[in-house]
Amino acid sequence: MSNALPKVAWIGLGIMGSPMSENLIKAGYQVTGYTLEQDKLDRLAAVGGTAAASIAEAVRDADVVITMVPASPQVEAIAYGPDGILENARSGALLIDMSSITPQTSVDLAKAAKDKGIRVLDAPVSGGEAGAIEAVLSIMVGGEQADFDQAKPVFEALGKTIVLCGPHGSGQTVKAANQLIVAVNIQACAEAVVFLEKSGVDLKAALDVLGGGLAGSTVLARKKDNFLGRDFKPGFRIDLHHKDMGIVTDAARNVGAALPVGAVVAQLVASLRAQGDGGLDHSALLRAVERLSGTRI
Repeated sequence: MSNALPKVAWIGLGIMGSPMSENLIKAGYQVTGYTLEQDKLDRLAAVGGTAAASIAEAVRDADVVITMVPASPQVEAIAYGPDGILENARSGALLIDMSSITPQTSVDLAKAAKDKGIRVLDAPVSGGEAGAIEAVLSIMVGGEQADFDQAKPVFEALGKTIVLCGPHGSGQTVKAANQLIVAVNIQACAEAVVFLEKSGVDLKAALDVLGGGLAGSTVLARKKDNFLGRDFKPGFRIDLHHKDMGIVTDAARNVGAALPVGAVVAQLVASLRAQGDGGLDHSALLRAVERLSGTRI
């Protein structure tokens, strides 16, 4: 049975990439991985994957190449050049980039890959580390319908809500909108937490009842324990959300859309990063509100 499944190369085994690649292995796929950290390669091998010594080695025999790296510069670094994916993957392969990057980078990559006979989908995800582990990610895709249809079984091993949003770059545009909504939502929750605590209310009780009403959200449900325990171990780092707020504010300017609240939250994210909190989870927006409110951190 497993012989019928496409061979997968996975480039980038970070907080998201490791559990996602493992879910493909559980679903019966042969996965060959490459990443910069040896311990991540060891982890992949331990669960039945194959560790490669280079990108070229990882992608050589792959039917599907999946990339999950931090930002546009890394996507360009692994895709282009003599040691990159486009030079070393076989013609006819399908490249699925699941990183969150600028829509323009995705458009450019699809164009460059076409010359090599490689098809491309941009397929960024939402759901964070928990969504990756539980295989319930939301996957927003840009590219051709036929390629999307072929990739669907792979996506179904990784996520739950899988939607083709339009041509190349569309997945990234929807992801940028996602990051805008998430950041503003976390900021609103953080302001509420500080307001509630300073008012002497039982925070857990308050968040429970708020979660059941119109103020309830996936963000509040997923981040409630972070707020309650001041646990900012990264599921999604401030550094990465800073990058994403840059993408959405820039893309919005290009199309003439005003993001007044988004721009303010982008600055709050930037200030957290400037204060040395870039490595913390994005729920640490709470720390910025505490500083502004004169609360000792």
